[in-house]
Amino acid sequence: MDETMTETKPTAPFAPFEWMLSARYLRARRKEGFISVIAGFSFLGIMLGVATLIIVMAVMNGFRKELLDKILGLNGHILVQPLESPLTDWKDVADRLSQVKGIRLAAPVVDGQALASSPWNASGVLVRGIRSDDLNNLTSIAKNIKQGSLEGFDDGQGVAIGRRLADQLSLHAGDSITLVAPKGAVTPMGTTPRIKPYKIAAVFEIGMSEYDLGFVFMPLAEAQAYFNRSNDVTSIEVFTTNPDQIVAFRQAVTEAAGRPVFLVDWRQRNSTFFNALQVERNVMFLILTMIVLVAALNIVSGLIMLVKDKGSDIAILRTMGASQGSIMRIFLITGASIGVVGTLVGFFVGLVICLNIESIRQFLSWLTSTELFSPELYFLSKLPAEIDIGETTAVVIMALTLSFLATLYPSWRAARLDPVEALRYE
Repeated sequence: MDETMTETKPTAPFAPFEWMLSARYLRARRKEGFISVIAGFSFLGIMLGVATLIIVMAVMNGFRKELLDKILGLNGHILVQPLESPLTDWKDVADRLSQVKGIRLAAPVVDGQALASSPWNASGVLVRGIRSDDLNNLTSIAKNIKQGSLEGFDDGQGVAIGRRLADQLSLHAGDSITLVAPKGAVTPMGTTPRIKPYKIAAVFEIGMSEYDLGFVFMPLAEAQAYFNRSNDVTSIEVFTTNPDQIVAFRQAVTEAAGRPVFLVDWRQRNSTFFNALQVERNVMFLILTMIVLVAALNIVSGLIMLVKDKGSDIAILRTMGASQGSIMRIFLITGASIGVVGTLVGFFVGLVICLNIESIRQFLSWLTSTELFSPELYFLSKLPAEIDIGETTAVVIMALTLSFLATLYPSWRAARLDPVEALRYE
């Protein structure tokens, strides 16, 4: 017998003839067509599972990042509220807080609810009184002015409103908006609502429908007069350089305030919302992982059928000197090839879709003539996608691992096949 055929241990981890046989088994002939169909569905399942996982995780990461940026861009990372007495010393407290390392802005605000109306419509709003310098330091507002300007915001009786509120009330910069507060002047007949018109100095759009529809910014002094506040403020919004390290700032803020205060950070204010996002993200990951798992099980069934069909081939190879390890490696390559190629194709498909997801959404909306991503429902004006390298790598490794594990049992079965028994029943 030829020496090359009696060699039981290949010099390389995978001998050339092992690759050749694995490639032939992947190219099914007519009588093996059903096995080829199973392999094709396994490939599609892994590809779609990996791509879907990458896309869904990227979109949910994008949701969290966009919402976090917009929420923290408008609301303080720490809300400082007074205890025991009104915050009449807000100027001194704000100055002290501004000196704390890591705090980039301490903005005193006056908050109150009102009804915003025009000759055409009306809507409930949150009126926030704020100093002009502080408003200009809020980049989410100052850099997203669509109409008008914030220049001279403190000088007159102008207000800044969101784009969606302006559209709902059919107003533009320079028009007049009427604000109605439930508590106004006290008269012998009781408390009467306060009704006052204001000129719209600016219209902003930050891209979050809830804020673009529900916020009206007013000069601080005017808001104090409008809501009957005697030179005090509702709270001080503190903005830090690193919201994720908010716990480290709490003690410093308490000490710098120099008076009894109650602190609420952004995690406490939005805990329900972000916890729900995290739970939904984890559940979606587990559900979509099942797609990859089902595809991996298809690899198992396809390989078992292939081993059964190639029993005589395995017996001949064994009698010609092929080792059990060689037989096992042949079927390992066959099954793993489906998983590796499916994972890589799924990775690139998911990557391409994530990078062009907004264009795809707009095309599908145009094609179906429907609103696939309603800003009123999802709070954001466009579909975000943020690819996390570590998370994407974990998805790819998981898919490759499942694909490899799925090939172990059928390959082991092939290696353990008795050549005598296989040839006897041929």
